[in-house]
Amino acid sequence: MNSVKSCLQSGQLNRARELFDKIPYPDLYTLTLLLSAYSTHGLPKQSIALYRKLCKEKDLYPDRYVILSVAKACSLSMDAITAIELHSDAIRFKLSSDLPVGNALVDMFGKCGLIEEAISVFDQLPDKDVISWTSLISAHANCKQSGEALQVFRVMLLSGMKPNSVTLCTVLHVCSAMKAIKFGKEIHGFAVRNRFESDVWVSSGLIDVYAKSFNPHLARHVFDGLPDKDTVSWNVMLSSYFSVGNSEEALELFGKMKSGGLMNCASWNCMISGFAQNGRIIQSIEMFAEMQHSGFRANEITIASVLPACTDVENRRGGKEIHGFIYRYCFIKDKMILTALVLLYAKCGDLMKSRLVFDRMIDKDVVAWNAMIFANSMHGCGEDALCLYYQMIKSGMKPNSMTFMGVLSGCSHSLLVQEGRSIFSSMSCGYGIEQDAEHYSCMVDVLSRAGRLQEAYEFIQGMPMEPKASAWGALLAACRVYKNVELGMISANRLFKIEPENPGNYVLLSNILMNAKLSEDASNIRRLMKDRGVRKAPGRSWIQIKNKVHTFVKGDDNIACRDDIYDFLDKIGEKMKREGYEPDIEFVLQDIRGEEKEESLCSHSERLAVAFGAMHLNGESAIRVFKNLRICGDCHHAIKFMSKILGVGIIVRDKLRFHHFRDGFCSCGDRW
Repeated sequence: MNSVKSCLQSGQLNRARELFDKIPYPDLYTLTLLLSAYSTHGLPKQSIALYRKLCKEKDLYPDRYVILSVAKACSLSMDAITAIELHSDAIRFKLSSDLPVGNALVDMFGKCGLIEEAISVFDQLPDKDVISWTSLISAHANCKQSGEALQVFRVMLLSGMKPNSVTLCTVLHVCSAMKAIKFGKEIHGFAVRNRFESDVWVSSGLIDVYAKSFNPHLARHVFDGLPDKDTVSWNVMLSSYFSVGNSEEALELFGKMKSGGLMNCASWNCMISGFAQNGRIIQSIEMFAEMQHSGFRANEITIASVLPACTDVENRRGGKEIHGFIYRYCFIKDKMILTALVLLYAKCGDLMKSRLVFDRMIDKDVVAWNAMIFANSMHGCGEDALCLYYQMIKSGMKPNSMTFMGVLSGCSHSLLVQEGRSIFSSMSCGYGIEQDAEHYSCMVDVLSRAGRLQEAYEFIQGMPMEPKASAWGALLAACRVYKNVELGMISANRLFKIEPENPGNYVLLSNILMNAKLSEDASNIRRLMKDRGVRKAPGRSWIQIKNKVHTFVKGDDNIACRDDIYDFLDKIGEKMKREGYEPDIEFVLQDIRGEEKEESLCSHSERLAVAFGAMHLNGESAIRVFKNLRICGDCHHAIKFMSKILGVGIIVRDKLRFHHFRDGFCSCGDRW
């Protein structure tokens, strides 16, 4: 027995189990030690398996401590089936009326989502203490019954039972989730009257309630009143400022934490995620770098916070560095992190790396499959998206609503009409998923991109719900490609009513009319746009060279290497013309002369960015450019020639999708 205990104390669980299994009739004390050790080391399922084995093979007669240990394991693993069986065992061995056992069973049922069972055990307890009441409150909270949790707290007070700090923290957590500031203030008053205000956990709970209720001033009042602040309270206060978008106050407070040496990994995570959530992406990434230089090692939460930040600014280089960090520190089994990495590479234009990460994932959930399907769809690889979908089904994974969005999007980009129809129909009849307005919009896109405009229009008219802007927008975009003025005007007029502030709809219709030589009608649309005060956002493109992002705006004379860029464009322009390139001046709407129109096209932001990338290739196999709007038609035409002349891949991500240019062709097939 002592040898088992010694092995457990030194963390040798496997050796302890070997020794335990050799004992013919193990005592309950040694069994309890081993059961508890499994749960302590994050192996609650092994604790449950051992208990079941002994019940079956040794005719086990458990005592209070064995039941408590297994109840803890059930809580950790949320094993509802074993929880019910354990309750039956407690009744059979006359332990259910034991107060500590009863409290543990209430807590266990709450953690397993079995609120009716938790209430039943609580009601049958002959005596109740503060732990009983707190366990029931927590059970309601775990089962998403916040209102009932607060009601139990009220009944507890009426019964004369005085809450302790754990009770108050539990109730405050409920108030925080509900943003119930009024009830939170009542708890605050109770805490002051009963001298709980100096308790750092209760005060941290109050700070969190005020923070979640968007009241940082009251949160700061509680924080400043704390005589002994721990790192938790500092971190909660940081979150409070970020929750109301006050990044500057958070940064100032963090500076004080650094001066006092009060930060921990959670503090850095709070800053990284806080900056990211408030749109300060660069600061988020810089904070991650500073964290590493300060000697703090990132954990799973850090990586999960900074990866989306890199994705938002298409920071492929930063993503690759984090990828290396993930493998160095063995985060390769974390599904959430690896899925975020799949999306990062995809959104940064590196579909091959995205697929490599996905293929190396050992355990893929539906989110990971969806991410890879969407990745292929946004890159125009509809066949691959469809293939992934069928692989997912074959693996036994059940698709969800987002899966079908991704697959249908892939079908639209690759003109897979019949496949799209089949997938759309299978949603309801095959998987019991009702199509929503976005799924219908995807199907409109499938038909529209394939040139079946009339069919798409009739499909919209037959929708069982009001069509969204995305449905009419898909049809309008296709009308530009297939030069259908009539349906273009119908679509645009619907969009002018649904989203009158969207400048893209006016621009698209104007382009359709200009291409149809209806210049007066096009002028009327531009005049309507002006009269309504709708302004087209300036085209902006950017490219990352090493660690710096370079941004280009049409006609900006202050861009880096301006003269070199235009000189490069002049030289490659001559080569392009010899290859057969002719500028499409219809994409310049201003009333200017032909030569000036050609010069205007050369100053478009995406062309400037591609030129800058070509001048700074430094051995890179591809140029990756990102644009905030739809790529200009002439620039799209020009970049095809540039890819052929330069002999490198050029990847441009515009508002709608990725365009992969190589050897004079684009992956979109000139339909976007």
